[in-house]
Amino acid sequence: MVSTIFDMANRATNRSRKLRINRILMQQTSEQYDAVMERCRALFKKKTKDYGTAWRILRLPSLTDQIFIKAQRIRGLQENEVRKVDEDEQSEFIGIINYSLMALIQLEKGVVDQPDLSAEEAFELYNIHSARTKKLMEDKNHDYGEAWRDMRVSSLTDLILQKILRVKEIENNKGKTLASEGVGANYQDMVNYAVFALIHLNN
Repeated sequence: MVSTIFDMANRATNRSRKLRINRILMQQTSEQYDAVMERCRALFKKKTKDYGTAWRILRLPSLTDQIFIKAQRIRGLQENEVRKVDEDEQSEFIGIINYSLMALIQLEKGVVDQPDLSAEEAFELYNIHSARTKKLMEDKNHDYGEAWRDMRVSSLTDLILQKILRVKEIENNKGKTLASEGVGANYQDMVNYAVFALIHLNN
């Protein structure tokens, strides 16, 4: 009876310790996530000042293809021992994040024939969709317990490619799905996988 009480107390202590560790890790993830997104946001702002919002004319399959090219390039960089062009994975992951957020804006606003957003409006929409995507990350992180920390960057790259292929299939089916999540959720997942990859690379 005494040993049972001690066992129960130990289990309760271990659960409490795990909860504390998870809270610390989740706070750390939030801070690291924000640091990565600030880099992406800064680049988005610079390019918007240079080029305006010309991307507003891009149809979703065009954005999907841009993300696909970047993910394939990352995979090639990971597999090739010799590089003839001075490229790095980080800039490509940032590109995946920004193109995915553009796609989320296009899903909400629709595609236009001429750029119709001011820089300020584009920044506001970027911030809205990045905040929603971070909230999704936090919800999934709560459920899965920081499982991404045990993943390698190459695995995150493959998951992004898998998501892109899913989006391509949905686009080929004119947006119809029978049992899977929609295009928007896949773009959000790609953002979050790319952020996780950048956190790993920065560490």
